[in-house]
Amino acid sequence: MRPTRSSRRAAIAATVAAAALLTATACGSGGGGKTADPAAPGFTFASGTATPGMVPDGAGPAMPGMTSAAGTSATGAPAPAGPDAVTIDNFAFGPGSLTVTAGTTVTWTNKDEEPHTVVANDGSFRSPTLGTGATYTFTFAKPGSFAYVCSIHPFMHATVVVTP
Repeated sequence: MRPTRSSRRAAIAATVAAAALLTATACGSGGGGKTADPAAPGFTFASGTATPGMVPDGAGPAMPGMTSAAGTSATGAPAPAGPDAVTIDNFAFGPGSLTVTAGTTVTWTNKDEEPHTVVANDGSFRSPTLGTGATYTFTFAKPGSFAYVCSIHPFMHATVVVTP
């Protein structure tokens, strides 16, 4: 038996109403100034904050490879600069190709307002999500060419060339 036009309209209206109710509830706008249910599931990131990749002032590194609060821009200090530094700005890694010797530690600093990551194509290194001002360091122990991308924005790519 084929549904009638009015039963289809009623089904669509019920679906739209249910979606609106779920959206309002999920967004915390259930009306009446109600607060979020403390028993509701939430997210806790490795840093212990509500923002992935960020470190509370003085709390130390959020994840391995991320520099600690002392001397990083994650807490407002100046970002590292120099020949072994890569800047993430305007959705690009700069420089696009960096040449270092084996044993060199490279520091990436996110100067964008958007979060980014630093992920090697070969899986040899992977940063946490870096918020504005956050840094990530990696020490290149062996020679080779290491292409990497931002896993959030895969059109962002660059290379570190490591010489002996």
